[in-house]
Amino acid sequence: MPGKTQESEAAETDTEIPNKPAGDRAALLAGGVVLAACGGLVLYGVLDSGESDRKPANRTPTAAVTYEVTGKGTADITYRARSSSGEAVVVKAATLPWRKTVDVPLGKEPTVSIVLGEKGGQARCTLAIRGEHAQSATATGTFGRATCAAPLPGQAPSDRAEG
Repeated sequence: MPGKTQESEAAETDTEIPNKPAGDRAALLAGGVVLAACGGLVLYGVLDSGESDRKPANRTPTAAVTYEVTGKGTADITYRARSSSGEAVVVKAATLPWRKTVDVPLGKEPTVSIVLGEKGGQARCTLAIRGEHAQSATATGTFGRATCAAPLPGQAPSDRAEG
């Protein structure tokens, strides 16, 4: 090019706007990879095998226990229900007849106790383990009391809870 110096050619080269299709493609490709990875994680969550729905391996084994209190009027009823500690549940002034089936942890002795009120009367508690009668007792009179308790099947007498 006649009349142009090296300096003017350098200036023209510096002012040209370079095409960046390779940079745009790289950004688009990186975005696509991230989007595909997120989609894969979502799809994995939807198609998960459901192993988290299984029962926990350390679940305490239990036995079905039916507590029943018959009679007229009301009574305070205390019974052992399902919890790892086998804590008692108290029902104040339950209307009789009353019946409840619960799971009791093995190693905890199923127990139901009744206390009549100041009007007295008569009430009978019964205890059935896995559908089979285990024990019954009768409370009579003012503030009469009765307790039914029995060991769970497979529970050795030395393993029974005291009290």
